[in-house]
Amino acid sequence: MLATCLACALAQASSVAPLDPDVPATDVRTLDRVVVEGTRLRGVSAFDTPASTATIDLRDGAEGTGADVSEVLRGVPGLLARNRQNLAQDTQLSIRGFGSRATFGVRGVRLYVDGIPASMPDGQGQLSHFSLAGGDRIDVIRGPFSALHGNSSGGVVEMFSEDGQAGDPWRVRASVGRNDSHTLAAQLLGEGAGGIGYNFALSRYDTDGWRDHSAARRDIANLKLHKDLGERRRLDVVANWIDVDAQDPLGLTAEQARENPRQAVGVAHQYDTRKTIRQQQLGATYEHGLGDAQTVRVRAYGGDRNVVQFLPIPPAPQNNSALHAGGVIDLDNRYDGIDARWTWEGALAGAPLEVTVGANLDRQRQHRRGFENFVGDQVGVRGGLRRDERNTLENADGYAQTWWRFAPQWSLLAGVRHSEVQFESDDRYVTGANPDDSGRVRYRQTAPVAGLVFAPADALRFYVSAGRGFETPTFNELSYRADGGAGLAFGLQPAVSDNLEAGVKWRGAPGWSAEAALFRADTDNELAVARNAGGRSSFRNVGQARRQGAEAAFAMPLGEAFDLQLAWTWLDATFRSDYLICQGAGCTVPNTLVPAGTRIPGVAEQQLYARLNWRHGPWSAAIEGEALGDVTVNDLGSEGASGYGLLHLSGGRDWRTATGTLRAFARLDNVFDRQHIGSVIVNEGNGRFYEPGVGRQLTVGLQWNWDRMR
Repeated sequence: MLATCLACALAQASSVAPLDPDVPATDVRTLDRVVVEGTRLRGVSAFDTPASTATIDLRDGAEGTGADVSEVLRGVPGLLARNRQNLAQDTQLSIRGFGSRATFGVRGVRLYVDGIPASMPDGQGQLSHFSLAGGDRIDVIRGPFSALHGNSSGGVVEMFSEDGQAGDPWRVRASVGRNDSHTLAAQLLGEGAGGIGYNFALSRYDTDGWRDHSAARRDIANLKLHKDLGERRRLDVVANWIDVDAQDPLGLTAEQARENPRQAVGVAHQYDTRKTIRQQQLGATYEHGLGDAQTVRVRAYGGDRNVVQFLPIPPAPQNNSALHAGGVIDLDNRYDGIDARWTWEGALAGAPLEVTVGANLDRQRQHRRGFENFVGDQVGVRGGLRRDERNTLENADGYAQTWWRFAPQWSLLAGVRHSEVQFESDDRYVTGANPDDSGRVRYRQTAPVAGLVFAPADALRFYVSAGRGFETPTFNELSYRADGGAGLAFGLQPAVSDNLEAGVKWRGAPGWSAEAALFRADTDNELAVARNAGGRSSFRNVGQARRQGAEAAFAMPLGEAFDLQLAWTWLDATFRSDYLICQGAGCTVPNTLVPAGTRIPGVAEQQLYARLNWRHGPWSAAIEGEALGDVTVNDLGSEGASGYGLLHLSGGRDWRTATGTLRAFARLDNVFDRQHIGSVIVNEGNGRFYEPGVGRQLTVGLQWNWDRMR
């Protein structure tokens, strides 16, 4: 019965490989030869893995600004990436409803950039430092096998820079768009002396912002080097640097968004709300083959991320509470880690077998300070110290997994990961009215996962998988107790999810593919907002929640010049237990009922994507449509953002010369200038839930690929 339902769902929609390799590179590939590294399987393709995966090809760049990762994450079922039009808060990313409550950055989804975690040990992460200019691909894993990545892995997104090879072209790209937006990027790609492959990418994005008070500048530099040392030995080194200065327009109320979606609220101007980010990191991976069957891989990394953010918190709540942490956040993050794994590829009972065993240690050291955002009558400036903490977050994980094709048509993938996550806080700001808030808490969780694949034909796979995942509170969620008292919220427990998935994958003639999946995740100790007061959010465990739904993907060529991609998601995400929240200023005891069956905010029930590509000689074009259902914006479900549908057009032309290729491109987003809410700030304490999406916007640009071998 399940197989019949899934086979019927294949008619719905999806994403796959372009018919021609020159088709614009934002297409999602699910080719047989693709091995998704997040599964940690060396010899098993994504097609033979009992999991929902997708690979997005970034080579040659997209026909847009290239400024935000959300531009290239369209078309993956189950994944929702929303551009906030606000570089101070980063992309809003969720997978099958996990991560939807994040008001800034990314949580609930595990992130990696060139193998280096972009999620900290507590699960809080960001995408801003990934260089699209030097990108090769993005791998996405959805469903139970995400749990093998440990804490806060409701899904996995891995981003990779391209490997430089001899003869690769160098590239310069420039684009300009509405609101005085400019992008300039360069990539030096190739192989240098001694056979060292290199990829050095630089980019700058400057904009006055689509909304008032949203001007921003972001500079990124990324260097990737690799060296094949022979005898199955390889060394990779990655260095990354980012510098961001961004104004924060804040959210709008529903009425403000209707009246003028491009405005910023008055307090954004009054307090000059803004954020600066400085990050630099270095990582290295060494892989060593032992004989024909064994491989050892060791990866180490370290970095520093400094954030200063000015918030619009009025002086009154800061003056009225000795426990208030102020309106300026000054956060210095130092982080490092190591991952080591051993893989053996052989046979058991005459059938192919692959085994991986590994461990990783990650550490985050924070110096978190809070300052008043006023001096006398002047606001929006750094004032007196109100918080000074030294925090350490560490995780120590061990994992193992095995894949075994125990019969010609059957294979099994099973794994387990044990994680220990420790939070420790050393309070350095102690006064007579503000006691010592130091403390520590340790969380432990074992996450098993298993999947079975049946291959009745070369082009067809059926699979089922199940696993357990968990999500600890982030340090930001531990920072404030729900009762308003002193100290950290060390009473919070991790949310634990039991995940089930059943799916089917099909690969036909070149360019033809389809896949579909049914999934369910039942969560205990779901984390949700308990109260918003004085510009601060506190959290509590609220019982049970369920995220269930269906996904489908389809791709096909239409003659020699066209190919079609479709992706569809249905997601039902609800709280399964009654719980109480605070409503009203000064509330410290939850008094308002959220009944079981209420939708989880920030999650759309329906999502649809379609793209038709055309290419003829040097010309290319695409028409792209996306539709999103309505979302609620608070736990009560009393307010929401309406669904919308948008149409986008893009096109370009290549000119080949004796020394390379010049490409001119253009993209028109939101062709019909549809007013819509691009993203939402879940449970925003002032009712400013809404971040309007961009109106009609034209971007034009040029890209020069210099072929140095001609």
